[in-house]
Amino acid sequence: MAATRVEQVTVPGGAYDLTVWLPGSGGGPGVLLVPEIFGVGDYIHAVAEDLTGLGYVVAAPDLFWRLSPGWRAVHDEEGVARSLELGGRLDFEQSVADAAGGLRHLMALPEVARGEATGTAGILGFCLGGSIAYFLAAQNAAAAVVSFYGSEVPGRLDLLDAIECPLQFHFGGSDPYIPRADVAEVEKAVRGRPNAEIHVEEQAGHAFHNRKAPMFHDPEPAARAWRRAEEFLARHLPV
Repeated sequence: MAATRVEQVTVPGGAYDLTVWLPGSGGGPGVLLVPEIFGVGDYIHAVAEDLTGLGYVVAAPDLFWRLSPGWRAVHDEEGVARSLELGGRLDFEQSVADAAGGLRHLMALPEVARGEATGTAGILGFCLGGSIAYFLAAQNAAAAVVSFYGSEVPGRLDLLDAIECPLQFHFGGSDPYIPRADVAEVEKAVRGRPNAEIHVEEQAGHAFHNRKAPMFHDPEPAARAWRRAEEFLARHLPV
């Protein structure tokens, strides 16, 4: 297992926990892993282990610290209901700003490979985190961004014009939370942009990559999508 520690990120209004995982080499490029509404739980820990296995330094922010610090939800119907209720009270723009603080903190860690002036890092987010990753991409502070089924993406396609960094989208074509027609609008908007790509798993639903949630996980689409994400990171954020 990867070495893990918890850092404190100071932002306007207080400070929150940023869980950090180190690869076996002790250092490398950074990846800000932005979680779903379930919090930094077993799934995010599993994905972090996958990423450290590739050689990345990984950090996951506690997005819910202003409402319920340390929030962790079980992947069952009750956990989904409670998470949706909590997520409905989340200030999205504030969460983007908080996550940006986590990215800056990650890039300043001594274990993160250095770029010209600071550490080099990418962003990977799922669900809520996929939306936040997309909004952070518009700040062009990261080397590469991967966004899995971010529900806020279709309504803010205007942000694409501001994004210069490499950007990869993943969606499920049978997602009950993100209509296929909305995903088609993303496909249309991305078409012809040299820095952006989109992959749609037509038979997959929402959160299809979450292998800790039997009610959502779809193994074959998940494996294909993760392979594409790995290849994308290898191209734009090489270890």
